[in-house]
Amino acid sequence: MAAGLRAVRRWGPVAAAPPSPGLVFTRSAFVGKKANNAQPNWPGVGLAFGTSAALWGFLIKQHTEDVMEYERRKQKRGHKCTECS
Repeated sequence: MAAGLRAVRRWGPVAAAPPSPGLVFTRSAFVGKKANNAQPNWPGVGLAFGTSAALWGFLIKQHTEDVMEYERRKQKRGHKCTECS
C-alpha cells in the first residue's frame, strides 16, 4: 500500500489538472461495487429475516412471562386477611 501511495505522489502532478486537489484520489468507503438486483444475496436475506423472527419470538416469550408475573403479583397484592395486615 505504501508503494502505491509513493507512486501516486510521484505521478500525481503529471496528470491533467484536477478540479480540486483534495478530490484527486478519493474513494467511497461504503460502495465497493454496484448492487446486482437480478441476483439477490439470499444468505443475507435469510439472515435478516431469521434474525427478525428470532427477536420477535423472544419478544413474545418475554411479554408472556411478564404478563404471568404481573398476574401473580396482582393476586398476591389482592390477598386480604387479618393476619397479614
